[in-house]
Amino acid sequence: MSASNQLRTDHDQVRRLEKIISKCASELYKGTKIPFSDLTKITIVISEFVDTIHHSREEDSYFPCVASYDTLKEEIRKFMIEHEFGRNIARQISHHLKRWKNGEDAQEPVSRYLRTYAIFLHDHLNKENKFFDIAEAEVLSKEEEIEMYEQYRSVFAIVKKVKELIADIDYLENQPWAKN
Repeated sequence: MSASNQLRTDHDQVRRLEKIISKCASELYKGTKIPFSDLTKITIVISEFVDTIHHSREEDSYFPCVASYDTLKEEIRKFMIEHEFGRNIARQISHHLKRWKNGEDAQEPVSRYLRTYAIFLHDHLNKENKFFDIAEAEVLSKEEEIEMYEQYRSVFAIVKKVKELIADIDYLENQPWAKN
C-alpha cells in the first residue's frame, strides 16, 4: 500500500462518519431522541480520528513531502485552512453539546453544526481525493509513498486506536436513530 492509498482508506472511514453525522443532524432536527453518549462518541471520533490521526498524517508527513517538490503549495495551503475550519466547527459541536448536557436548550446549534460539519467533510474529501491522484501520479515517487505508509503503520498505538475508532463508527451506524 502507498501513503496516498492509506489516506484514501482513511477517507472511506471518514465518509462513513460523514453519513452518520448527516443522519444525526437530520434526526435531531426532526426531534428524534439521540443519546448523549452517541453524540459524544461522534465528537470523539471527529477529534481523535479525523483531526488527531488523519489530519496529522496529512499535515505532518504527506503535505510537507509533496510541498518539498515546490509544487501544489497553494492547494496544500487551502487544505490547511480547511482543516482549521473543520476544527472550529468541531469545537462548536462540542461546546453546544456540553451546554445541552448541562440543561440548556442547545439542540438546534448541535444539529446545525453537525450538518455544517457533514457538508464540510463531503466537500473536503472530494477535493483531497483529487489532490492525492495528482500527487501520486505527478509528484511522489513509489519509494516516498511506501516510506510514508510505513511511517503511518509504525506507530502501533495509532494503528490500534484507528481500529477502536472504526469500531465506534460501526457502533454508530447500527444505532436505531441511524437506521431510521
